[in-house]
Amino acid sequence: MPRRHSLAMVLGCLALLVGAIWIGQGSGVFPYPASSFMIRQTPWAIYGGLLVLAGLVLIGWTRRH
Repeated sequence: MPRRHSLAMVLGCLALLVGAIWIGQGSGVFPYPASSFMIRQTPWAIYGGLLVLAGLVLIGWTRRH
């Protein structure tokens, strides 16, 4: 796998992980740290969903090429 594909795969996986955390915090399922401004804030759950989607697209693109 070329170097740029490895980087794209790592970025896609990171986007998936961060997006999942944002969804958890924004929905209130993962309220950590307790002082976070993102807890129970619907926009952050939406941003997380979009980031997960972007991560999946990036991973899919990487696996196709």
